[in-house]
Amino acid sequence: MARNNDDMLMEDELTAAFMDEGSAPAAAEDTAPAEDALPAEDDGWADSTDDFPGQLAVDVYETAEQLVVKARTAGISKSDLDVSISDNILTISGVLSGGEDEHTTRWHIQECYWGEFSRTIALPVQVREDENSVKAELKDGVLTITFEKEKVEAPKKIQIQ
Repeated sequence: MARNNDDMLMEDELTAAFMDEGSAPAAAEDTAPAEDALPAEDDGWADSTDDFPGQLAVDVYETAEQLVVKARTAGISKSDLDVSISDNILTISGVLSGGEDEHTTRWHIQECYWGEFSRTIALPVQVREDENSVKAELKDGVLTITFEKEKVEAPKKIQIQ
């Protein structure tokens, strides 16, 4: 994919922002921000964060006998997690609390997500959904859910007469 000049300009701005003071400064015309690269005063992002719960990153893989779903859930207690399955659709949801501090007067950096999260996944293979065939374990900040795969019979050949 070809780059446009605005992409190059933004890269130059980032480079200039992280250059050592001993480095040679770029020419003024190279570091001036593009008019359309500056964020608008009210771009609507502040309001949209409350509309959608946070997403949960997952890994899904299978072995010969099992389907495994792993999710990073660091900082979440078992009591704040809800895991359910219905019709081969897995839902993991919960609340990540701990980021709020009533004495905070100003944030300098806020990269961590705090609040409700939810993830719904259509499992790629048919799994058994009974209690004895599913295991969920929360260990060291990783939720691991292991399903037994449904036994799928090989197709039977039908003789044409």
